[in-house]
Amino acid sequence: MSIIEKAAEKAAGKLGQAEKNAKAPALSIIERAARKAEKEDIANIVQAKTLTEPDRKSGIAESETDPSPLHGATPQSNLATIDLARLRQLGGVTPNEEKTQIAEEFRLIKRPLITNAFNQGAGKINNGNLIMVTSALAGEGKTFCAINLAMSIAMEMDHTVLLVDADVARPSIPKYLGLKAGRGLLDVLLDDRIELADVMMRTNVEKLSILTAGKKSVHATELLASQSMSDLLTDIAQRYPDRIVIFDSPPLLLTTEAQVLATQMGQIVMVVEAETTPQQTVVEALRQIESCDVINLIYNKARAFSGGGYYGYNYD
Repeated sequence: MSIIEKAAEKAAGKLGQAEKNAKAPALSIIERAARKAEKEDIANIVQAKTLTEPDRKSGIAESETDPSPLHGATPQSNLATIDLARLRQLGGVTPNEEKTQIAEEFRLIKRPLITNAFNQGAGKINNGNLIMVTSALAGEGKTFCAINLAMSIAMEMDHTVLLVDADVARPSIPKYLGLKAGRGLLDVLLDDRIELADVMMRTNVEKLSILTAGKKSVHATELLASQSMSDLLTDIAQRYPDRIVIFDSPPLLLTTEAQVLATQMGQIVMVVEAETTPQQTVVEALRQIESCDVINLIYNKARAFSGGGYYGYNYD
C-alpha cells in the first residue's frame, strides 16, 4: 500500500470517528429534550387534574366555589297562591263569587279612585295610580281595606293591580292571605342588584300581584325617603299604563314611614274606625298628609242601623 493510500485510509478513519462523536451529543440532546417535554406534559396533566378534581374535604369542585352573580342567578319562584277560602271566611272580597254587601261597598269605593288614576284631562293627578291606604292609629282595619280594594280592582276588565306591603315595621299582608313572606320592597331598596321582577309575586288571582315588605331595616324611614324609592315608584307607576298600585301603609300617628310615603302618593285613602277613633285624632292624621291633593276616607265598621251589628265599610 502506497503512502498516499495509507494517508487516505487514516484520514477516513478519523473522519468516521469524528462523525460518530458529532452524532452522539446531538442524539443525547434530543433525548433529553424529549424526556423534558414528556415530564412537562405529565406535570401539566397532573395540574389540570388537580384544578378540576373535586376537593376531597369539601366535596365541591374549585370551579363551583365561586357563586354566580345575582343578575345571572335563576329568580326565585314568584307564583303565590292566595288562600281565597280563608279570605272569604274573614269577610273579604274574592273573585268569582255571588254579590255580597262588602263586595258592593268596595265597588263604590274603587270607582272614583280608578277615575282619578287614569284621568287624562286638565285635572290629571300626578302619579294618580299610586294609592296609599293608611289610618291614624293601629287596629282600624287599613290592611283589610287595602286587600279588599286591591281584590276589587283586580276584577276590573281593563286594569291590573299591585298590592305593596309598605307597613315595613309590622307587615301583615302575607299572613292575612296565607302567603310565605320573602324578599320584597326593602330588599330592592337596599341592594341595587335586586330587580323588582325578582321579588314581585304573581298570584292565583289573574290581575293581582303582590310585593311584600322584605327584610326589616332600622333605616326603613330613610330608605322610603331615598332617591331609590322615588325611582322605584316612578318605575312601577309608569311601566304599565293599566296598573294601579295599592300601598298598605303604617299608621300615620305611630310611625314616620307613613308621612314619608304620603309625599310620593297620587291618592290617599284613610281608614277611620267608626265610633272609636277620636275626631281630634283624625284631624291630626289628616294634617300629616295635607300635601296630597286627593284624600278619601273610609268610615270603617259602621253600624247599618241603631242596635244592629257591624256590617262592613262605608265611603265618605
